[in-house]
Amino acid sequence: MQEQAKITSKGQVTLPRDVRRMLGVDAGDRILFEGNSEEIRTFAKYRGIGNPGIGPGRKGITRWLRELRGELD
Repeated sequence: MQEQAKITSKGQVTLPRDVRRMLGVDAGDRILFEGNSEEIRTFAKYRGIGNPGIGPGRKGITRWLRELRGELD
């Protein structure tokens, strides 16, 4: 999937409908942006609850992200 969005003068972006659906986000949800000089990753807040291998709530998502980054053994 490839979508474009325009950044407003206030730094705001409207996520295209297909992107919102793919992330499973609605109005008022928060999104985490994480990255370095080479790439940016986007995580929908609490996305993954109920998915195998990802624990519930903030702690489950935080643990999963640390595992992805290689911070946990």
